[in-house]
Amino acid sequence: MLYNSLSQGIFIIHENPEWIPPFAEAFKRAGIKFSEILLTQDSIDVNLPPPNGVFWSRLSASSHTRNNTYSKEYGRTILSWLESYGRRVINGSAVLELEVSKARQYLALNKAGFRTPKTISVFGKKDLVSSAHNLQTPFITKHNQGGKGLGVQRFDDLESFKVYVDSKDYEEPIDGITLLQEYIPSKEPFITRCEFIGSKFVYAVRVDTSNGAFKLCPADACEIEDSKESLPALAGAACDVGSADKFSIRADISANTPLVRDLEAFLQKHHIEVAGIEFIESKNGEFVVYDINTNTNYNSTLESKLRAQGKSGASDTIVRFLQEQYELTQHQ
Repeated sequence: MLYNSLSQGIFIIHENPEWIPPFAEAFKRAGIKFSEILLTQDSIDVNLPPPNGVFWSRLSASSHTRNNTYSKEYGRTILSWLESYGRRVINGSAVLELEVSKARQYLALNKAGFRTPKTISVFGKKDLVSSAHNLQTPFITKHNQGGKGLGVQRFDDLESFKVYVDSKDYEEPIDGITLLQEYIPSKEPFITRCEFIGSKFVYAVRVDTSNGAFKLCPADACEIEDSKESLPALAGAACDVGSADKFSIRADISANTPLVRDLEAFLQKHHIEVAGIEFIESKNGEFVVYDINTNTNYNSTLESKLRAQGKSGASDTIVRFLQEQYELTQHQ
């Protein structure tokens, strides 16, 4: 099928159908239709215009873990096609480049004045051990193009790191870039994930890390293996379904929290309209921002509780946002 032939409307661009049901249910509750552009099939004619409408990009840095390695390249092509014809794209090409590189995220966050972990970006294996000498122990590793806690491990000494790098257990990053990062113990055993839609704060989630987990994705479909290592502090992007009680609303964080206001300004500057941003509070009271997830998912248990209280969950909020954006395109 040529995607050029689709009727106008609201479109979700993605490569993982397992993440779509919560959004499909929210669209159904709102009585609004949507279509999907799946980054594993079909085609586009770049000489012909795309359908009119709003296109929400949910391209994921972890697509290669689902055997969809080249979905990122397909996604780059589709986003360029849409943008060249002036279509309304949520989380466009520039946002994709932040999604697939944590190093780029840290550079942008540092420039904006946020505290991030000291990070060394290493290409290949040759300089990994020598580069690690520039960090205090313990330190952690993670993949530059990750998600799902890929490559996240804690090393308490350089010798154990050298053994790992030289062993068959070494995880090769998909882009060849390993990040070496300072280990920042949290004041309490949890991280905070703030959700933003339309670059505006929706709610903050407290994610329990007391069992040492660092794969804490709120999505129900993210059932992945537990990590071999425990890391009860700063780690990778939250991505472990685990038990639903890992996740709770953090009511003390609001749209008026200074950090949240600063994050909103950062998102607006970088045209990031939908995102989950994770941070910890260190033992000395600093807020340390360590992950921007532009392919954010929401925990269904939390969302159901909010609806039961008569409040809007993030899934319903994003459907309203997409519909509002679609209506604006119809008046242009």
